[in-house]
Amino acid sequence: MPLAGGTLVTLIAILWSSAALWQLTQPWQSPTEREVLDRTWQGFRGYTTWEETPVDMTTLVLTRQSLHGVAELVLAGPQYRQSGTIRLRAVPGGFATTKPPDVAVNGDLLLTSGRPLGKLTGVTYAELAAAAGIVAGAPEGLYSEGSGVTADDRVHVDPQAAMVIARALGDGDAALRRFAPGMTPVLWPEHFDIGVTLDEVNYGVSPGDRHIPEPYAYVSPGQPRTGQFWNISFGAARPLTQLPYTEAIYEFFDEGRRRAHGEEP
Repeated sequence: MPLAGGTLVTLIAILWSSAALWQLTQPWQSPTEREVLDRTWQGFRGYTTWEETPVDMTTLVLTRQSLHGVAELVLAGPQYRQSGTIRLRAVPGGFATTKPPDVAVNGDLLLTSGRPLGKLTGVTYAELAAAAGIVAGAPEGLYSEGSGVTADDRVHVDPQAAMVIARALGDGDAALRRFAPGMTPVLWPEHFDIGVTLDEVNYGVSPGDRHIPEPYAYVSPGQPRTGQFWNISFGAARPLTQLPYTEAIYEFFDEGRRRAHGEEP
């Protein structure tokens, strides 16, 4: 018997979703390790400056929004409910939890306990979390802003855009560790930026947001500062197209520290 139009559309949607989830939950096929390693810094080292990355801004923004949602709903929320912390960390190729459950993102792959589970794109956040044996959901009652996605939204992650974001977080982590030895940079799920706080000044790198759509470094004092260096409402910010190497990010942080404390650069 022919199906009504609405019924047919619903059936197709169910079958498509089930197929995507089936692919996500299947054992990873060989070569497993090579697939993962190709998505680390070594796989992205051919691009020496941000301008050389072959990713358009629309794709970058869409991927960043989806990865923000994964960080918030699939990593930070479940981690907070199980271990009482929302702190995440940058890792080669992406980001990961700091406490159980052991969940990570590497490029456009989801990993649990260090093993690839499947690709991020094509499923909802709820389906992604379920495949990892957890329940999707943001940390509750801790902050007012966030990714803006819901558990039933679909994830859209472009592999190259994901590596641009991974590089931003990785370079930020390296620059912060040099700038503030002994401090551990934190990837916060609220704004999806990695940073540290030193002497009441926040330093960090964002993969982009409503202020600046592309990855950027920032220095944000608790009290507003004036002068040419301070070029944005929350302090100072520079796109990583102007700071294409870890050394340049470190130098920006160092200049910001001196200016924030009234020292001549």
